Amino acid sequence: QGIVRAVNDINFSIKEGEIFGLVGESGSGKSTVAYTIVGLVGETGCGKTTTMKVIMRILSMTPARIITGSEILFKGRDILEMNEAKVQEIRRKEISMIFQDPTAALNPVFSIGSQIKNIIKYSEVMERKLTKVEIKTRAIEALREVMLPDPERILESYPIQLSGGMRQRVCIAMALLSNLDLLIADEPGTSLDVTIKDQILRLLEDLVNKKRISVILISHALGMVKNITDRTYVMYAGSMVEVAKTAEIFTNPLHPYSQALIATVPKLTGGGMSQGIPGYIPGYLNPPPGCRFHPRCNYIMPICKVEKPTFFKVKETHQVACWLFKKGRNQVGK
Repeated sequence: QGIVRAVNDINFSIKEGEIFGLVGESGSGKSTVAYTIVGLVGETGCGKTTTMKVIMRILSMTPARIITGSEILFKGRDILEMNEAKVQEIRRKEISMIFQDPTAALNPVFSIGSQIKNIIKYSEVMERKLTKVEIKTRAIEALREVMLPDPERILESYPIQLSGGMRQRVCIAMALLSNLDLLIADEPGTSLDVTIKDQILRLLEDLVNKKRISVILISHALGMVKNITDRTYVMYAGSMVEVAKTAEIFTNPLHPYSQALIATVPKLTGGGMSQGIPGYIPGYLNPPPGCRFHPRCNYIMPICKVEKPTFFKVKETHQVACWLFKKGRNQVGK
């Protein structure tokens, strides 16, 4: 037993109209960052009676909490200082999230139409109250935007009657209904075939271009991140290790973990298999001291075992948390 720091020392900003990638192995803390932003983790200013905390009490678990001193600024407002009602209002109007598991995100006892229409009805983005016909028309349009065939039938269906890919596209359609400023997409390609996944990515790009929406794209599918994001943030074991323009991350990764992660991507030319990363992500209850990646690193130095590296600015658009890039060193392995 003890305190588990699921994410630690996370610090980044997102520009208007930017698609920001968040990558790392499963268990690196990517989704926890997303849930925290939208007020779904622990004892934030809004988390006094969340379902998550009730479940954790039943299981005799200590609820998650945000460490004092943290802040999540959205348009100048600190989400961690807001009450539950205010956070719900922001989630309804300004921030939407596409969850990784569409089956868990949809209510199994209500039809798809009922769930979509409720979002339209209570999003309060219209200047006047919509009629039932207008609400249904908007719901059909939303389903068509994500390339779902026969939207009228889908509105009458229940989640269990749809395939996993169809449920995922319904969730995406629901997330895009509000006049939002920030969309958090947690593995939006889950359960989708390659063709539909590409169409969804193009849809996200169109939204950014037309409405200047900002997007956080969370994924371990590096090809998806490479094709659509402007900047990429690499996480390992709950910590940030590198951030740069996406092109720089993929053509010149600096952190040993970033290099190893990108090396796992299968290549179409050159032959040979993609490389795996030896070892495992460390346990969060008793993580290794210093740099958390040092047990798996090929470039380990004595300081790596005792002191956590700060971020070193290699260039204006590229920062890396690795002792190899302290002043006097400028390349992995030197």
